[in-house]
Amino acid sequence: MANRKTKKTAPASARPAARSRSGNPAKRPVEQLPPVTLGDWIGAARPRTLPLAIAPVLVGTGAARLGDPQFHWVIALACLSVAVCLQIGVNFTNDYSDGVRGTDAHRVGPARLTASGRVSAKSVLYTGLAFFALAAIAGIGITIRTQQWWLIAVGAVCIVAAWFYTGGKRPYGYNALGEVFVFVFFGLVATLGTTWVQSLKLPQEAWIGAIAVGLFACAVLLANNLRDIDQDRLVGKRTLTVVIGKRATQIVYTVFVILPFLALVLLALFYPVAWVGLLALLAFLPALVIVWAYREPKELVIALALTSLGTLVYAGVLLWAFISPAV
Repeated sequence: MANRKTKKTAPASARPAARSRSGNPAKRPVEQLPPVTLGDWIGAARPRTLPLAIAPVLVGTGAARLGDPQFHWVIALACLSVAVCLQIGVNFTNDYSDGVRGTDAHRVGPARLTASGRVSAKSVLYTGLAFFALAAIAGIGITIRTQQWWLIAVGAVCIVAAWFYTGGKRPYGYNALGEVFVFVFFGLVATLGTTWVQSLKLPQEAWIGAIAVGLFACAVLLANNLRDIDQDRLVGKRTLTVVIGKRATQIVYTVFVILPFLALVLLALFYPVAWVGLLALLAFLPALVIVWAYREPKELVIALALTSLGTLVYAGVLLWAFISPAV
């Protein structure tokens, strides 16, 4: 009988490595995804947007000094905590809601935690809710300190509005109402609320500052949505930018940036230090150029950051102007 030839099997070390599958990061096996880092969590909080939470507190605190010369620093810090925690909470719940809907699957900017698949959706959601809880605790502290018990209802409305921005079955952020939310809550409510709890008065300077800060916040949102206009159309997200189109968005962004400086000129007639606020144009003018001349959507990330930074400078100068002697 002839000897049978046995087929030799190559050792495992000599075998070619299996090819890793590509595709949607959210669908890759968990073991192929890089581990999430602290930097990823910080990025999910979207630090570029945090000046929009700080600015109304600065303006509101300055306006409060017009009606009450005493500086209520504890209340001011509590207001800052409420605003920042709400902003971060909105950013995390937005990450969660857009991620589970698949809206972030085609985004231009940095990958979000939920969409990347590196963190469970529930973890992102619970993080957002935790920041809402922190905002509520700080808000309750303000209520107890000022004895303005109706503020609890205002705080509840703020949290509900923050959740339904992109959460729920019919998020209004998907129906061209995002700018309304930003203007009302991160402009009027945040600024006027900060002024009221410190002085129990609402001078006209607080209203002017609130409108200015609200318009800047809307400009930041417009820059963000202009960057994502093609992707939002693809997934059916009807932001204001998707509804009115690129050119109209560029015009509205320009108007939202210019109007606060007209208000600044008016305030400078009575508070000379406000003229220093024109330095914020060093951030806004490059942002305007980018919004009108960009070629790649990712360039708008810089415009967003510049608009946010300019808002913080503008608000800081108004605080300085309001606490300085008027003419």
